[in-house]
Amino acid sequence: MSAKRLEQVAQASKTAFVFPGQGSQKIGMLAEIAEQFSSVQETFAEASAAVGFDLWHIAQSGEGLNETANTQPVLLTASIALWRVWLEQGGLAPNFLAGHSLGEYSALVAGEAMSLADAVKLVHLRGKLMQSAVPQGEGAMAAILGMADEQVLALCKAVTEAAAEGSVNAANYNTKGQVVVAGTTALVEAVMAQAKEQGAKAIALPVSVPSHCLLMKPAAEQFAAALEQTAIELPCIPVIQNVNAAVASNVAQLRQALTEQLYQSVQWTNTIQSLQDQGVTYIVECGPGAVLSNMAKRLPNIEKTFALDTPSRMEDALKTILAAEGTNV
Repeated sequence: MSAKRLEQVAQASKTAFVFPGQGSQKIGMLAEIAEQFSSVQETFAEASAAVGFDLWHIAQSGEGLNETANTQPVLLTASIALWRVWLEQGGLAPNFLAGHSLGEYSALVAGEAMSLADAVKLVHLRGKLMQSAVPQGEGAMAAILGMADEQVLALCKAVTEAAAEGSVNAANYNTKGQVVVAGTTALVEAVMAQAKEQGAKAIALPVSVPSHCLLMKPAAEQFAAALEQTAIELPCIPVIQNVNAAVASNVAQLRQALTEQLYQSVQWTNTIQSLQDQGVTYIVECGPGAVLSNMAKRLPNIEKTFALDTPSRMEDALKTILAAEGTNV
């Protein structure tokens, strides 16, 4: 969809779209909605042509789906397929966009800051660089639940300083009382053990790459060169970026935040708070599953959350938001 077309779409004053990252993939994703809307497979065909391999086959068969270099373009494409269906069905353009980690690229494509073809090539490279930055088994991630952010940060700092080598960092601030840590496997395990001793829960995450930590800095340095060579504009719908929970005022800031996102924390709690501060009361998750919308359900100022990955969910979101915004279905 061209920028001119998106600018003609009626805008929702109370709605934000959020796009999920790795972990939301599942075998057979979007199969049901693809039967009803041809644009789903058309979007996958467009993205597959850009990267040179069949993303729809990976999504449906699960072959290589959890390999980071495959997961990232598949998820981005799935999100944009749903976004296109939403607009085709008369859905309103939201006031704001945001994406969790990889989802930030989906948000930028939806906001027409970059093309789908360029974005899938970028995230395919991003996945390969992330995978090669840390040898298999030497990095890990874990969710720490039931501790204040400051306590988790203090644990990471103490464990890193006590270690002969390696590091562990707060990777994702997802919701109040839930922080994901990432880094060298032994240090992540040490943080988990100490968190449990202090009465918190600690859950190891089944990932192949320790995202959003200092181990990713070499990958970020290589990725920055690819970003510089990619055509990027400021999005026509504001995108709240991960590293600072803010909207870039120029393309240089946007690129810098995308580079830093590889090795800095995802400020998701602050991102959602920023959306609420702007008067957003409806959160629509545009991607497989409902991880982000389920997290937002607990927030006091969010009236309702939606997922779009099945025909019934899409229909419910369309009807409710059109009615809430005073637009005829």
